[in-house]
Amino acid sequence: MTEPPAPAAHPRDDAVIDLLGALSYAQLTGFQALASAAGRAPDLRTTTSFARLAVAMFGRFERVGARLAGLGVAQPDAMAPFVAAIDAFHARTAPSDWLEAIVKAYVGDGIVRDFYTQMAAHLDPDNRDFVVRLIGDAGAAETIVALVRPVIAADPRAAGRLALWARRIMGEAVQQTQSVAVERPSLTALLVGGEPGSDVAEVGRMFGRIAEAHTARMQSLGLAS
Repeated sequence: MTEPPAPAAHPRDDAVIDLLGALSYAQLTGFQALASAAGRAPDLRTTTSFARLAVAMFGRFERVGARLAGLGVAQPDAMAPFVAAIDAFHARTAPSDWLEAIVKAYVGDGIVRDFYTQMAAHLDPDNRDFVVRLIGDAGAAETIVALVRPVIAADPRAAGRLALWARRIMGEAVQQTQSVAVERPSLTALLVGGEPGSDVAEVGRMFGRIAEAHTARMQSLGLAS
């Protein structure tokens, strides 16, 4: 789908550029994770499914790049401030097997979608709508649930292991998203509502909403949150 060109940049587009830059790198590393999961898949049908999910993720990355180009910003430049934090998250959460890889993809993608949807709520309507459309569920959740549920039904030990793994991913992802936000003044402003004097307690409420969504996803997967 071809996205409309971005509107002309305003003098203070820092928040939009930073949000799109962070989202770009999240999509790029998400693509790499899904491609890796495809390579580890146990059969050709599953390999094909994950390859398609990876292609869809890369398509989203390309759409953000086009949006940034419309603002006069090179995508690598917009991503650069967020590489260290996001790479650190992936280094701390390297999966040991295929099941851990797909649970990480499930949990991580859900948190990315929740976090950037919450942040985008404080952008102008045009950019907010672009982000919300972009990060709509691409189908990975249903694919992963269908794969994981039979495994944990057959092996309660796997269920316990994967539940602990999902909690670890959640904790690391929240820490990473907080690091990404607080290191950039423009994103810190979005976290507290986008306006000077906004309620700082909104940060806690936002992460509370993300935690609630994570709990619901774990229930769908058949794992304790």
